[in-house]
Amino acid sequence: MIEIRTPRLLLRRWYDHDLAPMAEINADPQVMRWIGDGSVLDLDATAEAIERWEEEWDEEGFGLFAVELLASGELAGFAGLSVPEFLPEVLPAVEISWRLGRQFWGQGYASEAAHAALEFALQDRGLDRVISIARVGDDASENVMRKLGMVPEHETTHPVFGFPLRIHAIDLTEFRA
Repeated sequence: MIEIRTPRLLLRRWYDHDLAPMAEINADPQVMRWIGDGSVLDLDATAEAIERWEEEWDEEGFGLFAVELLASGELAGFAGLSVPEFLPEVLPAVEISWRLGRQFWGQGYASEAAHAALEFALQDRGLDRVISIARVGDDASENVMRKLGMVPEHETTHPVFGFPLRIHAIDLTEFRA
């Protein structure tokens, strides 16, 4: 089983006991305001999402890691890789993304987890390019992307919801471990 340790975090596959804390994160309107149409997810929708994330691990050899705080064992959220099938124009691409509970914001956890996931993508999985997609206006996510060394590549429109998206990218030659 793949696990990545950073100074403060453990990135790992999903356990059954992760469902309730991830559902709490997904039920927070502040957390979800930049994701999809901004709707919160309930326990059942979170369970379905975790199941899809685990299936992607099996099918692609990568996926979204559960992010656990080493000091407390708390689930902070997720960070990792996925295929952004909702945006066909960028395919074939692999996207790095993250979602943390609000109590974990502003402490550098998102950048730390995302950097570990990006290193995993480029060095362990042999990907030569990774993208990240943010709604225009989601400054916090774009700040993490900048910290990863990603650069804005182009803007487009969400094919379902119609709001503007900004695509960031980094390739292996630009990455600093």
